[in-house]
Amino acid sequence: MKKFCVCLLFLVNTSITCTGLLFAQSSKAGKKPLVVFVTGDHEYSSEETMPLIAAALEKDYGMKTIVLKASPDYNSEENIPGLEALKQADLAVFFLRWRRLPSEQLAYIDAYLKSGKPVMGFRTTTHAFHFPEGHPSEKWNAFGEFALNAPPGWGGAAKHTHYGHESSTDVHIIPDQANNPILTGVATNFHVRSWLYRVLPDYPVKGSTWLLMGKAVNPDKEAIENPVAWTGTNPFGGRVFMTTMGHPEDFTQEPFQRLVINAIHYELGLKIPRKWKGKMNIQVPYRVAK
Repeated sequence: MKKFCVCLLFLVNTSITCTGLLFAQSSKAGKKPLVVFVTGDHEYSSEETMPLIAAALEKDYGMKTIVLKASPDYNSEENIPGLEALKQADLAVFFLRWRRLPSEQLAYIDAYLKSGKPVMGFRTTTHAFHFPEGHPSEKWNAFGEFALNAPPGWGGAAKHTHYGHESSTDVHIIPDQANNPILTGVATNFHVRSWLYRVLPDYPVKGSTWLLMGKAVNPDKEAIENPVAWTGTNPFGGRVFMTTMGHPEDFTQEPFQRLVINAIHYELGLKIPRKWKGKMNIQVPYRVAK
């Protein structure tokens, strides 16, 4: 009788454990992914464009979002409150320029990167940080390089440049990527206001997949075509999507909007939505760079 009771208790406990496991797996499978946007860029109004993208993700695509902003305003280079939200994030989207965050805030970004979770970056995130030479956090100046398979920005061995603020960019899909799911519904050719970043020949790093090429229109110097969007894997094993586009006027263009929504789904390992929910109303001013 004693053995029978022990066996029965074992079976009951096993049943509870298995049920709990199944419930946990089911809850995880059914939970809304959390996308955390980290903004602060002086110039491109990311603290205004990213909340509009976040709102569309919540309204139309079943996601949860948190948008973090530099404080007390976008010109504040040393404080982005709330970065502990990255501990729960399923995707971190960065739109930064020349920040100098304290080590305790950088620690949250560092832990996120080392988790191997996906990372997405816009434009000036190639030079997200700008610590002075010799500073203990100087290595973060190469954020674009080690997080996004992109140049570390102006300064360093692989610095890049652009073709003048009066120029803009014609964008086209690279032919052998025409069937890439990230480009679902994206026009073969479109135009953006962003002046083209020259990232070649050093970047994107070997192994990256180039999706879109850009050609400078009205450049201030001799120009070559350069990739403006790519995917890959960073040294931490995280899935990467990077675009050097991101001028506020770019976000008014439906092809760019579709690229962004598609890329977020790709980063999260979700199916790219075949049904477009419609063009977003994004009208945000450009600020002259600090």
